[in-house]
This record gives sequence, structure tokens and C-alpha cells, in this order.
Amino acid sequence: MLGLPSSTEVNHRVAKEKLYTNVAAPTLRDMIKDQIESVVWRNKLADSTTGISAGESIKEIQVFEVRLRQRGLNKHILPAIARVIPYKILFILIFGSEAQAWIEASCMFYSTDWVSLDEFTLRFEGLNLDTMYENLARQISGGRLGTGGDIAEAIDRDRQRRKLERQIAALEKKVPQEKQFNRQVELNGELKLMKKELEGLK
Repeated sequence: MLGLPSSTEVNHRVAKEKLYTNVAAPTLRDMIKDQIESVVWRNKLADSTTGISAGESIKEIQVFEVRLRQRGLNKHILPAIARVIPYKILFILIFGSEAQAWIEASCMFYSTDWVSLDEFTLRFEGLNLDTMYENLARQISGGRLGTGGDIAEAIDRDRQRRKLERQIAALEKKVPQEKQFNRQVELNGELKLMKKELEGLK
């Protein structure tokens, strides 16, 4: 599916128990049991398996295939799994004949849209594993991190965008519910300023 060299293949099934026994919240443990069918460690990308040199911060990238029992996964599950595994992980979620990629960058998770398995593809490019991981994050972010420049700055801008998007969504719900006209005008003014600030971050 990803076209990675056979030298990177691991194909080792990961027992779900190993994942959720290290997760503190009982509700999360139950969600892992209920929502995930199986987890397979598909590939290990390292100097020894790819010939691409380790980066300053990233020595290995693991590819985990996660088969789901439903189309979608609770947003807290992948961060919980990532916390118990001491490597960078590219998650490939599969449900039926569709797949979706997820990746973490500076505590922010990004994902692709669901696409047919036949059309699912990623480019594994980079001079070392740092730049390869950065390029994967940019691809998977769907344009939210841009294509160049400092990725830490891009992630920080996106973090600010997400915060503003949440505030705008909350305010858009609040405005029609406000009974006082003067207050409605005031809230609409705040909304315009937020939208202008959001445009400046794009």
C-alpha cells in the first residue's frame, strides 16, 4: 500500500493489551478495546532499514496499521497510544476498503481524509529521518502546515488558527441566542475581528 522497501517490513501484530494496560483512564482503555480491531507494526524506517540517515531528533519512524471496527476513532486514543511508545509513529487507520493517515507533530495531530485503499499513497522523501518526518507531517496536514519554511513556526500558527476557529464557532452559536440587540452588535464586532485575525494567520 505504501510502497516501502521490503527491508523495512516488520509485520508484527501488537496485542491491544500492551497498549491499553499502560493507559491510565479506564474509559480510554474501553474505547481501545471497542473501537480497534487490530494493530500491526508494519514498518520500521531507520538508517539500518532504509539507508536514510538518522536525524538529530528522529532516529526511527514506526508505521502502525490500525484496523477499526467503525469509520473513525475517538480523538484521545492515538495520543494515548503514542505516549506509551518511545518512537515517532505514522498511523494508518483502515476501515473496510478505506484508509486514513495520522501523524503527530509538536503535540498536534494531523490526518488525511478517508480515501480508497487503491488510491491511498504517501511520499517518503527527505535527506534524513527528521526531514522525512517533517515532509510526511506537511503532506498529512492537508496544507495546514504549508510546503516550506520553519515547521515549528507553521505548527505554532496552526495551533493559533485552531484556537481561533474554536472561538469563532462558539461565538457564531452564541450570537443568534443573544436577546439584547446591543449585545448582538457587540458580539458580531468581536466575530469580525476574530475572522480578520484568522485570515491573517492563513
